[in-house]
Amino acid sequence: MKQRKHYTPKQKAAIVLEVLREEKRISQIASEYGVHPNLIYKWKKEGLENFHEVYEDHKQEKRVIQERHQKEKGNLYAEIGRLTTQVNWLKKKSGIDHIEE
Repeated sequence: MKQRKHYTPKQKAAIVLEVLREEKRISQIASEYGVHPNLIYKWKKEGLENFHEVYEDHKQEKRVIQERHQKEKGNLYAEIGRLTTQVNWLKKKSGIDHIEE
């Protein structure tokens, strides 16, 4: 049984760019790269549909993720503080605190 080939996004982009140059027919490009022409048509369609994303501003998304991360980090540090306080209180009440010294 023949295993499927996997192409990286860079490989797919290179093939689609070659198609968009229109210097060769898709069938020629397909045979050069060993890819079925239908797959190249699919990649071309996906590339053209999502081309606008290259120019979108992702800074806002990153900022939201960073803010969420900072909030979660603050909550975790607060939880660590509460748990540390509880452990210390339990050690003191149980007498374990004096045994360790």
